[in-house]
Amino acid sequence: MAVRFDERFLDEIKSRLRPSDVIGKTVKLRRQGREYVGLSPFTKEKTPSFYVNDDKGQFFDFSSGKTGDIISFLQESERLTFVEAVERLAAEAGVALPAVDPRAAEQEKVRQGLSEWLELAAQWFEAELRRPAGREARAYLEKRGLPEKDWARFRIGFSPSGRTALKDYLVAKGARPGELVETGLLIAPEEGGAPYDRFRDRIIFPIADARGRVVSFGGRAMDPQARAKYLNGPETSIFHKGHHLYGLAEARKIIAAAPAGEVLPLAVVEGYMDAIACHRAGIPAVAPMGTALGEDQMEILWRHHPEPTLSFDGDRAGRQAAERTMDRALPLLKPGKSFQFAIVEGGKDPDEVLREQGPAALRAQLANSTPFAEALFNRERDAAPYDTPERKTALKTRLRKLAATIADGDLAQAYKEDLLGRFEQLWPTRQAVYTVGAAAREMSRARWDKRRNPSGVSDANATPEAKDASRRLRVSPRPLAAALALAAVRDPGVIDEKIELVGARGFGDEKLDALAQELVRLRYETDGMEFDAAVRELGARGFGPASMAVLEQDARRAGVSAPFLEATGERARDLWRQAFDLLMQLEALERAVEAAARDLDRDHDSSTLISLKTERDLMRKLITSDWAHPEEAATPVLPH
Repeated sequence: MAVRFDERFLDEIKSRLRPSDVIGKTVKLRRQGREYVGLSPFTKEKTPSFYVNDDKGQFFDFSSGKTGDIISFLQESERLTFVEAVERLAAEAGVALPAVDPRAAEQEKVRQGLSEWLELAAQWFEAELRRPAGREARAYLEKRGLPEKDWARFRIGFSPSGRTALKDYLVAKGARPGELVETGLLIAPEEGGAPYDRFRDRIIFPIADARGRVVSFGGRAMDPQARAKYLNGPETSIFHKGHHLYGLAEARKIIAAAPAGEVLPLAVVEGYMDAIACHRAGIPAVAPMGTALGEDQMEILWRHHPEPTLSFDGDRAGRQAAERTMDRALPLLKPGKSFQFAIVEGGKDPDEVLREQGPAALRAQLANSTPFAEALFNRERDAAPYDTPERKTALKTRLRKLAATIADGDLAQAYKEDLLGRFEQLWPTRQAVYTVGAAAREMSRARWDKRRNPSGVSDANATPEAKDASRRLRVSPRPLAAALALAAVRDPGVIDEKIELVGARGFGDEKLDALAQELVRLRYETDGMEFDAAVRELGARGFGPASMAVLEQDARRAGVSAPFLEATGERARDLWRQAFDLLMQLEALERAVEAAARDLDRDHDSSTLISLKTERDLMRKLITSDWAHPEEAATPVLPH
């Protein structure tokens, strides 16, 4: 009796264990950026070339060429069987093993037998391609730009036109016709009679699971008059179209072989030849075998890449396939799990691009991708003309509904803001509002400059020091934002709990975005960096002593709003996080006020704008009060 470990069970184990923890028990690892490095456990070496990447869930040993996940590491390093490795890791992860089921064990034995016939069929197809019967198929592959040297890599084969050629071969090897019908290799006539070969006079593409085991086949007809140009194997006990992706095993090899730290795109293309073209160009790619991507296939893709690139043909059918996938994927999107779109223009597919323009052009085509939100908006925008108020409103309503279909609440809100923001940019009347608003801000700044410089002395008459001070004053960031940034330079670890927000939104002031990004990179690349080291590293990245002096000066203007600059230890970090959250709330309110002001000329309803302004002003008052000591300050209660 045996236990069958399905993919979900194995993924549950891997999700609970970090490869660096498992492998670190036997290999001495040290952190290097976002990876861990150590001496190879498989070869004798003096210079470390063994890498562990927790994000990818894999190890890479460049000295021996071995790579894989934590299961294969135990198999390689301790000579465990697959079952032994899984059982040990399951115990370590606290995951109960599936119960032994005699009936399931018997079914597994049957499936194993079917797998053996499929593998033998794949070998026979490969051999037939090189025999006289495969002459035209060989010529076709050469014409399509797939040379003989690549046939073995992708296990390309050929099925001759004989009605029972494959059947006769496998039966002679001991197979029963009923078994071959169950594999999908043979067709049993509904009216009765002897089964016959499913694939005849076709170029054969083996379909493998994630581990490279053949589970079915696809065939491309040689006869241009054939009813079906492409024919896939049927659903069987070991092949479910919605659970498999053509080319996944080869794509995983390419991903695993990528240089340490390099993240390759994972392309989703339409056909077998497109996936092969990408693999030949060094791009991991898969194809859904003629069906729209299903939920299980999307989850498989996200296990290997956070944002796979959907690259469909630029013709009408390709665009429709992209739109169907978009609708199916939208409810499933999660933070860090999405798709990119790279539509191949000119009606060409990836295979044609590779043949006509070469690998560099194909890589460039896939790199020129569009984020999901932008592709979604473009689709809705281009669906119909919007030359009346009713049609404009219909578009806006559709955008709201689409955002609402996303299951993750935070992401749904972010999509709503993004889509409606793009909507506001469509109409010239809106641009006029922005222009008027910008002009008003310039007038306000001019009045401030006049109060600050009543004499009207121009910068031309000022000393260099005065010019520099004036310039810095005009572009100085918000004092509290500067104080938050200064505290992060002094104590880089303060941003750890907010690192994703800091990476996405900085410190609440766009003038500090570049500094925020460098601080985030420092935290990802190093651990435990102290103040002096952080200052040196920032100096090397363009933020030298002069920049730090300006930051100190701007931060001092924050006054009581930045008590974390005077506190120490965990108290300072707590106060910093409170101030950061308050500033993020204020920034969101200010954006909401701007959006409400833009909507005012259309809605003619000032109540929302007044309410938001009141809330924003209360938040500003809260930030400038001594909020760090609520027992001593009268903290306003914000409306909900």
